[in-house]
Amino acid sequence: MKTAEYLDDGDEYQEQTLRERIKENPRAAKIWFAGFAVLVILEFGRILAGLLSLISAVIFLVDGTASLPSWVGGNVAGTLGTIPGVFAEVLVGLAMLYGVVTLLTLVGIRFNLAERYDPEMSRSKKQTVDRAAVTLLLSIVGGVLVVTPAGGILRTELTIGLVVLDSLSSALPTITSRELIPNQGHQTPDGGWSGTFLGLSPAQAWLLRFSIVIVYAVVALFWLWKGYTIYREHYREADWTPRDDTIRRFRQNYWGIFGFIVVFLFVVLAAWAPAVSPEPAEDNIFEPYGEETQFLNEETGEVESVSIGNANLNSRSDGQNTVGPNSYDDFDRYHPLGTTDRGQDMMTHLAYGARTSLIIGLTAIGLAGMIAVFLSLLTAYYKGIVDIATILASDTIISIPALLLIMMLSVIFNDSGHFLAEPMDGGFLLALTFAFVYWPGLWRSIRGPSLQVAEQEWVDAAKSYGQSPMQTMRKHMAPYIAGYIMIYASLLLGGVIIFTAALTFLGLGINPPTPEWGRLIDSGQDYIPTSSWHVATIPGLAIVFVVTGLNALGDGIRDAIDPEADVGDDAGAAAAGGGG
Repeated sequence: MKTAEYLDDGDEYQEQTLRERIKENPRAAKIWFAGFAVLVILEFGRILAGLLSLISAVIFLVDGTASLPSWVGGNVAGTLGTIPGVFAEVLVGLAMLYGVVTLLTLVGIRFNLAERYDPEMSRSKKQTVDRAAVTLLLSIVGGVLVVTPAGGILRTELTIGLVVLDSLSSALPTITSRELIPNQGHQTPDGGWSGTFLGLSPAQAWLLRFSIVIVYAVVALFWLWKGYTIYREHYREADWTPRDDTIRRFRQNYWGIFGFIVVFLFVVLAAWAPAVSPEPAEDNIFEPYGEETQFLNEETGEVESVSIGNANLNSRSDGQNTVGPNSYDDFDRYHPLGTTDRGQDMMTHLAYGARTSLIIGLTAIGLAGMIAVFLSLLTAYYKGIVDIATILASDTIISIPALLLIMMLSVIFNDSGHFLAEPMDGGFLLALTFAFVYWPGLWRSIRGPSLQVAEQEWVDAAKSYGQSPMQTMRKHMAPYIAGYIMIYASLLLGGVIIFTAALTFLGLGINPPTPEWGRLIDSGQDYIPTSSWHVATIPGLAIVFVVTGLNALGDGIRDAIDPEADVGDDAGAAAAGGGG
């Protein structure tokens, strides 16, 4: 990042990077980075575990994508013969590699291979030659990895490294870990507690750990905000940018602040699900018969053991027997929100269900948003046939009822045992389906602002200075529609959560044992008039609060970007949304 510093005569200026400005005044930056390092160290094990989960997801996607050429080749070979099958496999593989290289160049990565060969070559020809050369090199490397043992060795080494890092993340203590503040224990004959933190009751130990999670999350959020204020006061060149007014208006919007608080708590619940859960999900939900728990038998006065699965069976809230909110079951286990109809801890199910909904929502809206932004910039810049083709494609998708399309795709992929239906018991497939269904609506929402920004003078100036179309779209158009994406994404995220819960409620969404809020409502709807009312009511209220919070956050962002105009009504809103 570069900023301009004017000299005393006012006529000349010199370029300064952010790093150079920090070197001139390092004290504030050092203090902030020291505080940030402390926050990271306190939760390093959990952060490392999250990064490993992300890496595993990327590996899964790469493996699935890499199998596409062989799948196409196999189908072609079964129809036309071996030689056409091999040709189709190679062609699809090269096309995929070329697409990856093209995406890398679009985000700003330059290879400059043609420049060394012929500096006089035109820019468009250089880009084509660079992409083709890098595609060829990648295909050669990929072929070597497939044909020789090098690929297997590399995969083995990668697997070993991930296993070692996973063991390290499990061994590293964190300030919010269950090992540091355990709440699972049993009552002793003398009335005390054994196995819990400092001998506290399970309720007190769990509340302490839950409070530490909230405090840590609030401090981390405050420190991130502090970092922005330090940058604004010490290292930003301009004294004022339009973003300052946007933030000021949002801070004065109490409806938007309410939405932000609700969404923040939802994210904390999902991110720290293992810490806020009274029971480990692996033992309580996924493999309840793999571990045992100890409890004090009040009849015999002795401490006994029972499998967690059997304890769950005897702790069900099914209308006749109820373990309600803020209560213990017969096995000395504390349940802050009661148990489900299967005897599982409601808080644990709710926290991991929040994680499921958040992952699906972010994946779906993230993919849909990227497609919508790319196509909106492309259609606004080129117009003509590109715009017409995108309109036809979006109209085709919109014309199909969303619920019917999602149900159809879910049934087809789940029944066929497709690898996309494996992660999260159908959750990842659901996210991809939502992305496919929602991108036309997102694209239509930001198409107007994109067309307005494309007609602005600064875009014409960028063209006249010889900037490439992709540079113009990335640097001079994309920042001015970012605000609109934030608004519509927050609104659609609530829709994804409701849709996911509704499909699971109907038995067409996420399959057991992956926790999901819609399944809780489905299993507890018959118990609402009974003492087990909490089984369906609590997750239902959670959905209402989260969706309301997301809508409030979207309204707050919209009013902060432009309080005098509806979204998409004028180009001024677009400029306000991306300035600074």
